[in-house]
Amino acid sequence: MFFKKIDERIKMLFLIMLVLFVFIILRVFYIQVIDYKKLNEYASNLWSRDLPIEANRGLILDRNGVVLADNLTTTSLVLIPNQIKDKDKTTKELANILGVSYDDMKEHVYKETSIERVHPEGRRLSYDIAEQISALEMDGVYLVKEAKRYYPYGNLLSHTLGYVGIDNQGLSGLELQYDEYLTGKSGAIKYFSDAKGNKLNLSDLYVEPQDGMNITLTIDINIQKSIERELDNIVDMFSPDMALAIVMDPKTGEILGMGSRPDYDPNSYQNYSQEVLSRNLPIWSSYEPGSTFNLVSAERKQFDLPPKKRYNF
Repeated sequence: MFFKKIDERIKMLFLIMLVLFVFIILRVFYIQVIDYKKLNEYASNLWSRDLPIEANRGLILDRNGVVLADNLTTTSLVLIPNQIKDKDKTTKELANILGVSYDDMKEHVYKETSIERVHPEGRRLSYDIAEQISALEMDGVYLVKEAKRYYPYGNLLSHTLGYVGIDNQGLSGLELQYDEYLTGKSGAIKYFSDAKGNKLNLSDLYVEPQDGMNITLTIDINIQKSIERELDNIVDMFSPDMALAIVMDPKTGEILGMGSRPDYDPNSYQNYSQEVLSRNLPIWSSYEPGSTFNLVSAERKQFDLPPKKRYNF
């Protein structure tokens, strides 16, 4: 009787182990065969790194295809701290070139992160500064492409076009209204490194950025230039607190030109007050028609009014 109970326990234990073994086999099969893409993605994230490549923002054009909002290609500084061998020397060299203090640059160079973007000192670098950094040929120091918004006509149509921030995000006007369409999808240069951040001897992968969509306006640049010129003349002659003008095609309702004073240059919007930046007078300002409103006459047949008498509204 005693041995019979032991035998039953052994069989039960064997059955439990068999079930667990089958479960483990099925789980391994599911991970390796069915769900392998997710596992592969997790593994890839551990040893692959991305150097970002910013996409160009979509252009803003007038009705004839003239570019009103364009892009300039600039470079920005990106560091991979684990790849920097002589951190003290790198800190001194970069601080000297960028014109910042040793302590400010040290925060970037010694930061414990996989990729460090030097912001704002290393953003939108001039050609000369980028050349000096490139000539250092230091490990872990990279220059990546970045797009900068550029408005070739300066103040022209400034309130309508708006402006973008340092990260190329729309902050005002059409740039803000259609930001999701104008913003492209950034690409990257993918490289591979070990757990310590040292670059592996594997080929880099290039992921091409996708530029944003272009937008064509009903604005005619020639009409817009005329508006800007006349507004400047008005300001010079009368020094008003504000001035505005709108030109519309009466047949279609299309806006052919629109401007106001005071205005600003979106290429250097940081130099203007928020009051100037946010007040697009043709849209923002209210205007009481008063005596400029066309007289509307109504006949007796329509409103049962006394004969030979008209009422002005």
